[in-house]
Amino acid sequence: MLDKQHSLFVCTTCASVWQDGKRVGESKGEQLLLHLQELAQDWELRNKFLIQGVECMSACNHSCVIAFTAEGKSTYIFGDLPVDGSASAVLQCASQYYAKPDGLLPWSERPEILRKGILAKIPPLNKWAKLNISCC
Repeated sequence: MLDKQHSLFVCTTCASVWQDGKRVGESKGEQLLLHLQELAQDWELRNKFLIQGVECMSACNHSCVIAFTAEGKSTYIFGDLPVDGSASAVLQCASQYYAKPDGLLPWSERPEILRKGILAKIPPLNKWAKLNISCC
């Protein structure tokens, strides 16, 4: 499991300034992404985690928003992250996520800043497929 690609998504539209229907300047999400990319240059998992900016994660009331995901693991989405001071906690939590075969991140083990901001925990896709659930 540990050889599978892991991703850290960062919403790049979080906390944007808008004028006349267009984004102006650098968003807080873009700033967080830059902090994470800079810090990750010396991170032991830099070649195991893809750190990627994504356009709008639809959690605008909870910016800044990030997500951890990997095949066969639960996906976690966190919000309400401040730009300053959260990058090292995010990478610490990403390391914990990577180390867990199922990706489960118990509340008590997460860095403080990622205890309050959980927006969703989505079960792995392959678990739903095994249940043979059909809809509609």
